[in-house]
Amino acid sequence: MRYMIIIKATQDSEAGVIPGEDLLARMADYHEALAKAGVLLDGSGLLPSSTGWRVRYDGDKRTVIDGPFTETKELIAGYTLIQVRNREEAAEWVRRFPNPAIDGGEAEIEVRRLFELEDTRDSRAVDRLKALGIGGEPSA
Repeated sequence: MRYMIIIKATQDSEAGVIPGEDLLARMADYHEALAKAGVLLDGSGLLPSSTGWRVRYDGDKRTVIDGPFTETKELIAGYTLIQVRNREEAAEWVRRFPNPAIDGGEAEIEVRRLFELEDTRDSRAVDRLKALGIGGEPSA
């Protein structure tokens, strides 16, 4: 099972404040432990929403909306992807995640299981996605 640890944005992350050496060292320690345990798939920080955009759909119409976005609580500042045996193992790792707040104050992370193609019924479209490596391991 793959899980995404979603680091919620803060005013500091949206302002582009770079974490200090202490926070970066704690993040490095944590990610090294994940890698050593063989559960780390990926992880990275994200630039502020001012560098991004959203696409709003209304039927076939698409509207591009440039950042920044005002609702910080709805934004993410980074993520870590892990692959573990079950929810309990994921929760065990997440409890060890360092406080991501630059000032050590309030922060929030969210954890979500990735949708796996094995969660669906077999179909030609699912086989095509599997062959691309989307939604789990590529088929042999």
